[in-house]
Amino acid sequence: MSTCVILAAGKGTRMRSPLPKVLHPLGGRTLINHVIAAVSIMDPDPIIVTGSQADLVEADIKKSHQGCHFVRQEPQLGTGHAVAQALNHIPNDDSPVLILFGDTPLINTKTLENLVSLVSKETPLAVLTFTPDDAGRYGRVIIQDGAVERIREAKDATQEELACQLCNAGVMAATGRILHDLLPLLSDQNAAGEYYLTDLVALVRGKKLKVGFASAEAYEVAGVNAQMELAVLEAYYQQMRRKELMDQGVCMPHPETVFVSYDTSLAPGTLVESHCVFASGVKAVGPVHIRAFSHLEGVQLQAGCVVGPYARIRPGSELDTDVRIGNFVEVKKTKVSSGAKINHLSYIGDASVGAKANIGAGTITCNYDGYQKYQTVIGEQAFIGSNTLLIAPVNVGARAYTGSGTVVGQDVPEGALAVTRAQWKLREGWSEAFQQRKSHKGDDV
Repeated sequence: MSTCVILAAGKGTRMRSPLPKVLHPLGGRTLINHVIAAVSIMDPDPIIVTGSQADLVEADIKKSHQGCHFVRQEPQLGTGHAVAQALNHIPNDDSPVLILFGDTPLINTKTLENLVSLVSKETPLAVLTFTPDDAGRYGRVIIQDGAVERIREAKDATQEELACQLCNAGVMAATGRILHDLLPLLSDQNAAGEYYLTDLVALVRGKKLKVGFASAEAYEVAGVNAQMELAVLEAYYQQMRRKELMDQGVCMPHPETVFVSYDTSLAPGTLVESHCVFASGVKAVGPVHIRAFSHLEGVQLQAGCVVGPYARIRPGSELDTDVRIGNFVEVKKTKVSSGAKINHLSYIGDASVGAKANIGAGTITCNYDGYQKYQTVIGEQAFIGSNTLLIAPVNVGARAYTGSGTVVGQDVPEGALAVTRAQWKLREGWSEAFQQRKSHKGDDV
């Protein structure tokens, strides 16, 4: 086990957003929560250093991670200063401490484990490196005799140092003891007036100790500093997640049009047509068919379900085996039992639909009175006629029928028929008289 420190205090001004940078979503999960997930095996209760909009950041993290330790960095005086705020939570011994950033959502757990494994009494510090396509502005990691000799910022590097393509990713691992010993020695005598974590390399080398290094893929350490960078990482993440699902046996004829979340779970044999969106919380237990232009969130589906096209399934819904949800149907917080059909132009919310029930086109559960939500229960094999309004709370019994256009405001017993229609009236010749009357009035216009 390691102690993990995640730095999330920055303002993220280049995002031009009122939302803290680390709370921007990628694949249905915030940037900071991707990083917490990556270190969870190593440290289930990491230390989070917050600063700018700290209350918002901490409140969001607490929704899904109760064990995190929070420390504040005020003011923000650099990465070294940020880690120093966490020293009271870091053991002063030779156990490893991992330090990383809250805006690198694609960092890989194995990469971090490789870095931490390098830390020992003889090598109390290790840095993560990568080789970008364009090393340009990145700090160079200079290696000598198999260890890090120094890290040189691009603006301060010689031409020989700039020729080195091995760059600093900013992620470090160190013993708790070396952090306690050397963080207080960092200086802010630089152009920015900040305490840099990278200065630890020179301090460790000054003690005649080794600094190790491990490598990462460039995409893993890509940080998010602007909206376009977030969009680029989102595209890369979607590509990876689609490949994972397809490698597991999910069929996507047009994968570039399908968008999934970090927790999307689809059974082998599932067919996903084009332009579908899977927000968080979607799990298909067996093979299902998701037809084009459908949007699913927070739903569990059993084998044989067919959803769409143009369907929306909202959180809290459960679809049992062989359920049919058709075009322009919205289902919210509803359990739909095996074999039931809701095929056309309907809204079913806060409801329970029995096995093999048939819901006609234009059916609406009127579940909200402006103050409170109410339940609608539709029994097994019930037949709900087109354009039925179900005024909740209401119960339609098994094998009951409602006539087309019916407004159901009270319970319908098992096997009964409920019909509400205005009295039929027929007036012969009415159309011709009406048109003549209207046309005479039009003469004065």
